[in-house]
Amino acid sequence: MKRYTGMLADDHKIVRMGLKSALEQGEMLRDTPVDIVAEAEDGLQTIAQVKAHRPDLLILDVSMPIASGAEIVVDVQRWSPDTKIVVYSAVTSPGLLAHLIEAGVHGLFAKGSDAAGMLEALPLILRGGQKVDPAILEIVRDAPTPATLTARERQTLNMVLAGRTNAEVAALMGISPKTAEKHRASMMAKLDVRSLSELMAKALQEGLIEQHGLK
Repeated sequence: MKRYTGMLADDHKIVRMGLKSALEQGEMLRDTPVDIVAEAEDGLQTIAQVKAHRPDLLILDVSMPIASGAEIVVDVQRWSPDTKIVVYSAVTSPGLLAHLIEAGVHGLFAKGSDAAGMLEALPLILRGGQKVDPAILEIVRDAPTPATLTARERQTLNMVLAGRTNAEVAALMGISPKTAEKHRASMMAKLDVRSLSELMAKALQEGLIEQHGLK
């Protein structure tokens, strides 16, 4: 019988303890045993531990300190492409959930749902399948259509959120400051926001933030 290695990443110790106990003692995994080889409580620890252990399975909460969930997923896929990523989170942002599905996570489950559903799906996921919690599919399906930004407007959005001035945006994009200001005004009008804090909230809600844009 093949034994799999697993890792838990959640900033709440009690959640990690509960999941570890369920994985080690759960009858649903009797034929697909998972040995927890590492744990992490923030984004940077998660990436470091994945690099060190290359686990078969990562159960991940995307709402953790230091590094964003989307950034963690990208780095895990880069450093350990064979690791199956299962997101178990209380996140309800339709944009972020849709982004995670598009990014190719192998499982996506809501913390508000019964954890048994996730545990039941793990044997399928470990063998290469994919499973998304029906509650999450409902959130994504019922979400309003996000604003459509041009490629230039998306670049501008991420640079603005990274703290770039119009002059810096213009220099990096090879355009005039006036054109950079036009992109910024158009982007904010489409998203119906009037301040940087509103822009950040809307970008997170609609999954518009790119990890490389915030460096």
